[in-house]
Amino acid sequence: MISRSETSLIRSLSRKKFRDSEGLFVVEGEKLVQEALDSGYEVVKIFRTSDIGEDAMARITMLSSPSPVLAVVRQKPRQEPPEPGNDLVLALDSVRDPGNMGTIIRIADWFGIKDIAASEDCVEIYNPKVVQATMGAIFRVNVSYCNLEKYIREVARPSGVPIYGTFLEGDNIYTADLHHSGVIVMGSESNGISYEVEALVSSKIHIPSFAGDRATSESLNVAVATAITCSEFRRRGTTL
Repeated sequence: MISRSETSLIRSLSRKKFRDSEGLFVVEGEKLVQEALDSGYEVVKIFRTSDIGEDAMARITMLSSPSPVLAVVRQKPRQEPPEPGNDLVLALDSVRDPGNMGTIIRIADWFGIKDIAASEDCVEIYNPKVVQATMGAIFRVNVSYCNLEKYIREVARPSGVPIYGTFLEGDNIYTADLHHSGVIVMGSESNGISYEVEALVSSKIHIPSFAGDRATSESLNVAVATAITCSEFRRRGTTL
C-alpha cells in the first residue's frame, strides 16, 4: 500500500523547490530503478504497481504512461566542478531543455566522459524529464553546477589544458588540432556560448555542413552537436 503522505510527497517532487527542500528525486522504469539500486545513490523507497495498484501508480507517476515501478532516490550532495586532468570535461553554458540535458549526460557516459561542469542556469539534473532522458547515465556521470566563467578562468585555464568551444565559425573539427585532454564548452540551444565564456575559449571549433550549395539548417541541436564533437575527439585515439 501507499499512504496519503507518501503520495503527496512523491507528487510534490515534480517541482524543483520540493526536490531541493526534500533532497529527493523520482526514478521510473525497471531499467532506471535497477541502475539506481546498482549505483552509490540511496534508494529511499520503491513502489510497484503489483503492490500498490494501477490507480495509485497513476496518481504518483510523472510519465504519460505509468511504468511498473517507481523509486524515490536521495540526491547526492552538491559537488565542486572538476579540476581538468588527463581527460575531457564537458562544460555546458545555459543548456535549459531537459531532453537535451539528459541526452548530453547519456552521450558523456557513452564516450567515457566522467565529468560535466554546468552553469548555474542550466536545467537541474533531477528534473524528471532529465532523469528519464539519461537512461541511467545520471548515476555514472558527475554533474556539478558552478559559475562557468569563473570556473574556466580560475580552475580550468590555470591547469594548462585547452578550452574548446563550439561555434558557427571556427576551425573545422575534422581537421582542427584536438588534444586528448581539455574542456569542451557547449552553448545554449538559442544563444550559443555566452560572451563571457567565449572570451576564455582558446580554440574555437566548428562542425561543418556537408549540404553543399543547397539551403540547410542554421545550426545543430546542442545534444546532436555534443555527440558529434565527443565522437571526433574520441576518434582521434584519445585514451580513457
